[in-house]
Amino acid sequence: MKCIYWLFLGVGLAACNSVTTKKNIKNDYPIIPQPNALTITDGAFILSDKSTILYHPRLESEANYLSDLLTGIHIDTYPATKQGEPSVNTIQLSIDEAVEHKEAYSLSITEERIMIKAATPTGIFYGIQSLRQLLPETNTKKLSIPTCRISDIPRYPYRGMHLDVSRHFFPIDSIKEYIDMLALHKLNKFHWHLTDDQGWRIEIKKYPRLTEVGGYRAGTAIGRAGSRNAPYTYDSVRYGGYYTQQEIRELVDYAKKRHITVIPEIELPGHSRAALAAYPEYGNTSGPFSVARRWGIFEQVYAPTEETFSFLEDILVEVMDLFPGKYIHIGGDEVLKKEWEESSYAQQLIKDQHLQDEEGLQSYFIQRIEKFLNEHGRSIIGWDEILEGGLAPNATVMSWRGEAGGIAAARQGHPVIMTPGAYCYFDYYQVDPTLHPAEPVNGSDRFTSIEKVYYYNPTPDTLNTQEANYILGAQANVWTEYMPTWKRVQFQVLPRMAALAEVVWTQPAKKDWSDFHSRLQALIARYDQLGYHYADYIVNQTDSLAVKNP
Repeated sequence: MKCIYWLFLGVGLAACNSVTTKKNIKNDYPIIPQPNALTITDGAFILSDKSTILYHPRLESEANYLSDLLTGIHIDTYPATKQGEPSVNTIQLSIDEAVEHKEAYSLSITEERIMIKAATPTGIFYGIQSLRQLLPETNTKKLSIPTCRISDIPRYPYRGMHLDVSRHFFPIDSIKEYIDMLALHKLNKFHWHLTDDQGWRIEIKKYPRLTEVGGYRAGTAIGRAGSRNAPYTYDSVRYGGYYTQQEIRELVDYAKKRHITVIPEIELPGHSRAALAAYPEYGNTSGPFSVARRWGIFEQVYAPTEETFSFLEDILVEVMDLFPGKYIHIGGDEVLKKEWEESSYAQQLIKDQHLQDEEGLQSYFIQRIEKFLNEHGRSIIGWDEILEGGLAPNATVMSWRGEAGGIAAARQGHPVIMTPGAYCYFDYYQVDPTLHPAEPVNGSDRFTSIEKVYYYNPTPDTLNTQEANYILGAQANVWTEYMPTWKRVQFQVLPRMAALAEVVWTQPAKKDWSDFHSRLQALIARYDQLGYHYADYIVNQTDSLAVKNP
């Protein structure tokens, strides 16, 4: 299958390189992420209300999605079984089972018709996204689309965005808009950080106090005072919210129609204060506990008792019912061990299970949860701390503390998702705040420019060919301590999401910062059309302002 993958890509690249271009690729073909093979031809297809969409019976959802994008034109859609193939003025969506890779697609635009072919509806959907970016930003009764041929395959199977809704909560309509943002950029994984010390955001019917109590905090830290060794100050506003199971089902279905898998994160054994505020009996002490009002790390962790494991397994049963995807993210990061060190039960368990220390106990905890999820046909993802004390047998590692954890996991034969803070933390400043005082307050002085994101390569050079195969892709993380509004989230994410999209989709040899920056101008116009809020001042920034060491 890998051979067929590269053959498909190689043929496309050869075709691209053999054609003399007659148009301006930056102005006329501003597709992000850059297709891996684009052949420019002379001419244009005129789309009007006389055009039709003809689709394979498996592609009704994709045909309707495309029709809905064309808000200024009414175009009828017809299944291929009910309509003969028109010779002109048609957009055709076709299944081609000869294409082996499920996310690959071809897009052919001639003066007579537009043809999108793929082996699966997913590939068709990505072809639609490329076509979408060739449309004028403003829909009119007639649209001129430049002709071309595209053969395209993503570089990585995992192309993700994360969103923390524990520190700040956003309504389900905002989350749906986030899904649409991912779809526009051909990203396919949404990592939904649903639980943490500052709030529990997912309804669990067996344990209603998780949201009734754990879903709300008595106030929120103001500013950055605590990060500068000054005392925290708080407002007194009760803050919180949660997603009902019905809302979650709607969101998962909404994402599925956009070929995006939603990966829930249920933090354990640390970052558990909101849960323990609701059910203190699963802690190492009698409490009382409260939902955290400030940011940071807390000593409270789950007790490693059989009752705790039953509690967590009950929660995960409901989580699995809501999220049908392969992965459940179980956190595993920043687990302080003080309570375990002082717990007679934890210390006896370490002896009984012949564990070396508290790190070994953490590994035991993670492996218990993994075994349960594996028995239900699911796999775990954990932050790179799950390497400590011994990695769970089938775990996927998400490497955030640099790349070292990901490299170690790949060398052990474990799948890896790269998300190092220096390149993939979109809560960091977008420029050096000392050079641009307009940047809103953030949690630290670290910054990750759009150019720095663009130059990131998720596959470290230190890995050999076999080890490199374990790198599934990359993800950007959005921690919302300092993002109280949805506009602020969009501001932090856009346009850096576009740079990430090209990192995880486009082959390195096809990437070029200057070319990307030119194409970005058209994407920004589309952000305007869609009403997205973005960091407009970084779009045309100078290189010196963008990054010191890309």
